[in-house]
Amino acid sequence: MTATENKPAPRPQGGGPMGRGMPGIGMPVSKAKNFGTSARRLGGRMAPERVPLALVVVLGVASVALSVAGPKVLGEATDVIFDGVLGRLRGVPGAGIDFGALGTVLAWVLVLYVASSVFALLQGRLLNTVVQRIMFRLREDIEAKLHRLPLRYFDGQPRGELLSRVTNDLDNISTTMQQTLSQLLTSVLTVLGVLVMMLTISPLLALIAIAVIPASVVVTGVIGKRSQKQFIAQWKHTGALNAHIEEAFTGHQLVKVFGRQQESREQFRRRNDDLFGAALGAQFVSGLIMPAMMFLSNLSYVVVAVVGGLRITSGAMTLGEVQAFIQYSRQFTQPLTQVASMANLMQSGVASAERVFELLDAEEQQPDAADAEVAAERHGRVEFEDVSFSYRPEQPLIEHLSLVADPGQTVAIVGPTGAGKTTLVNLILRFYELDAGRITLDGVDITKLRREDLRSQIGMVLQDTWLFGGTIRDNIAYGRPDATEDEIIEAAKATFVDRFVRTLPEGYDTVIDEEGSNVSAGEKQLLTIARAFLARPSLLILDEATSSVDTRTEALVQHAMAALRTSRTSFVIAHRLSTIRDADLILVMEAGQIVEQGTHEELIKAEGAYHRLYSAQFAKADAE
Repeated sequence: MTATENKPAPRPQGGGPMGRGMPGIGMPVSKAKNFGTSARRLGGRMAPERVPLALVVVLGVASVALSVAGPKVLGEATDVIFDGVLGRLRGVPGAGIDFGALGTVLAWVLVLYVASSVFALLQGRLLNTVVQRIMFRLREDIEAKLHRLPLRYFDGQPRGELLSRVTNDLDNISTTMQQTLSQLLTSVLTVLGVLVMMLTISPLLALIAIAVIPASVVVTGVIGKRSQKQFIAQWKHTGALNAHIEEAFTGHQLVKVFGRQQESREQFRRRNDDLFGAALGAQFVSGLIMPAMMFLSNLSYVVVAVVGGLRITSGAMTLGEVQAFIQYSRQFTQPLTQVASMANLMQSGVASAERVFELLDAEEQQPDAADAEVAAERHGRVEFEDVSFSYRPEQPLIEHLSLVADPGQTVAIVGPTGAGKTTLVNLILRFYELDAGRITLDGVDITKLRREDLRSQIGMVLQDTWLFGGTIRDNIAYGRPDATEDEIIEAAKATFVDRFVRTLPEGYDTVIDEEGSNVSAGEKQLLTIARAFLARPSLLILDEATSSVDTRTEALVQHAMAALRTSRTSFVIAHRLSTIRDADLILVMEAGQIVEQGTHEELIKAEGAYHRLYSAQFAKADAE
């Protein structure tokens, strides 16, 4: 794209959804989808990783199977010790602990647990790789989605809220998947393996241990349902707080100039209090799961211990079997407790997933035409044919507008704030789609062109300058990365950038920070003009391009602009009428309509809207 300003256009004037300036704060978040739908959709993201996930399951089964076999084998060691001690107490000749048999049993226990740990490590490494690949693709999808969204979407979204979705929410999803998938798989396999072992040891005690499951499900379901709403509110308030912080720090100079620090702090306090209340409620409600599960687990443990002791005294079970069963009962309730405690994290992660999916489901801009045309010749002739446009259907802005800008003409657009001047050039760039009529560039309907081809013919310098972190050379060459050093310097000289760059210690290698704080506002504006000069497009759009330069520099830039506009169609939006007196055509807009058009002299003689604007700016100065 050759357009000099590659960032989103300024907030539209007049009929724009939010007006020019900072984005709104605290806009309500769309109602989230239900937990099941979002969880299934997040699970669908794992489909490309079916083979690695199957291997994760195999490793998990092997690890859990070896781990579950451990208590049963260890119970045999207990029986060896118990039988040896009991035989000696009874005076049986040669009785005692068989240390050979005991050593063999303990060696097998060691082998089982070491092998189980190795498989668990391999499973964890593979699972983490799978999760990171899933998140990699999700970030790619979000990045691609942001480029397909229309400017209208960004006009209606606070920046902090949008940033929260693509940073905080994505991080939360990643953390949730990493921590829950492994534990969930291990916990489910452990429950199944332990259940089998308990049934083989004592069906009666197994029934007692299993009785805790229905109670656990009920407790988890009741508490989890309540915590979901709390987590949705938590992430909503997180986005609102981020929006306020982003706005306050971006405009911190204005906050201080107008003495609004106290109001800003108060607004921060209110939003922070909202987040604190929502987060506290979410953590408290979901935190009730763990104590409730521990109570049920301990209750089950007491019953198993009492009944197991009675079974030993009756000779129905050995001490080793009861010991193994008690270990299994703890292993049985522990994964259930882990699953219940993970409900906290899962609720939070799915709430974040819902917010991300809302972004991915947002309505996209109209795709480029399948039979897109390519302009045979680039002269820069622009024609509006009965164009109508509005940001809101109930609030018309531009109605039945027709005009022609011939190649090489300079068309100036003037009018009061909110008249629709910036909207007019945004329509040429196809940042918004028309409600009616059409716009043609060199006789081709712009909707028949690919956006990339359309914007490659257009250079744009905005009132709000934009520079990225990089050298001065890189910033000038942004529109033409293949430009030679001589071409860059030529453009810099033509736009009077070279004179101040030469005074810098590093010259064209001077690194500009992302805010451009190490160059003045006027110098930043000159750099963006040099960028447009180097791109040499067939159509040039200047939106108050000289608003940040001093009077002397403005005069110099006007000469540079005259050279730049040669043989190019130029649309110049201006409030300072002195900058457009030599324009070939001046359009005076009011409420989305062209109320006057002509040259400077013709409009002054007409004594209409343009004459009133001109008089407001210069009558007092002329009198003095």
